[in-house]
Amino acid sequence: MIEFSVNMVNRPGQLATLARELGEAGVNIETLAAFSNGPEAYLKLVVDNEESARIVLRRTGVAFDERRVVAATLHDQPGALAQMAEALAATGVNIDAMYLLDAEGDELRFALAVDDPDKADEHFGSR
Repeated sequence: MIEFSVNMVNRPGQLATLARELGEAGVNIETLAAFSNGPEAYLKLVVDNEESARIVLRRTGVAFDERRVVAATLHDQPGALAQMAEALAATGVNIDAMYLLDAEGDELRFALAVDDPDKADEHFGSR
């Protein structure tokens, strides 16, 4: 999976325009985090069609970068997040961002943006 980090102007309609462009290109947003800091807005998103998303982002002229993220599935129970974070920390992997992809039954599937995706994938990528 690829995480796209998008910078844009913080004003009404910017997210709507980008979401419409992605949708018209057949790109489904699997997870999204959005926040602003004064005149700038920041999006973190994972999509189902990375190449089409790149084309849309380039065409719309927004600044973006991308990086690989890994998936991890946790059981929905107290302490599960702590166990996962501790296990990653013990291997020297730092979590930069974490997004909920979906929840089904007692399982929560997350996308993890980490400083060493290969090492994290060894421990959690197949979960």
